Amino acid sequence: MKKFISVIFTAALFGSMALSCKQKVQTMATEADSLSYVIGLSVGQSLIKFDSTLNIDMVCEAIRDVYNSTEKISFDEGRDYYLGQQTYFIHEKAERYQEQFLEDLRKSNRDFVRLRNGVTYKIVKLGDQNNQSLVSRDTISIALSIFDQSGNVIREQDTLVSAYRDLLEGLREVIRITGNGGSADIWIPSKQAYGSEGNEELGIKPNQLLNYKVDIFDINFYNKKR
Repeated sequence: MKKFISVIFTAALFGSMALSCKQKVQTMATEADSLSYVIGLSVGQSLIKFDSTLNIDMVCEAIRDVYNSTEKISFDEGRDYYLGQQTYFIHEKAERYQEQFLEDLRKSNRDFVRLRNGVTYKIVKLGDQNNQSLVSRDTISIALSIFDQSGNVIREQDTLVSAYRDLLEGLREVIRITGNGGSADIWIPSKQAYGSEGNEELGIKPNQLLNYKVDIFDINFYNKKR
């Protein structure tokens, strides 16, 4: 809500930028022209940070409509649409973007395999393939690093001991395929990770695509005598 109000009122306050939208301004003849242009630069930078995919012509048209009192929808209708977009549409947009990113990754590097749920992985080192199938009570000992899409580290852990059932679904499947003693490079889309809520404790944002690099140290099978 606050973000919506901030963006809307910023655009309304600096609405004079709309007067030159779709027009090529050759000169800034007056102080008002110069001030309007400088303010337009500031608004443009803010809008790019807000959403670089916005249709700037429609932004300009909305500002012009405000100046002319010819708004196509009311402020309240715009607010309701924005709030809906923040929840549902941004989630859908993130999913589509991640699907395309992972498909492009698979096409650019044939070592990557994409599962039906969207998880995309590359086995860096193949582990023991002779072990029995993993079940929920089995215990996994791994080292993992979690990165965002840009390669920034979100979390690193030298040793994580966890019940197999407590791992993310995408991790479980790839660990089973990789085998004991192996390692893998795994991309997990948000819908298979922490979804639209994220995980504040781990520093994972809502709708965030995650890259896991995992080394499997040991698999302790619950029903197998070691």
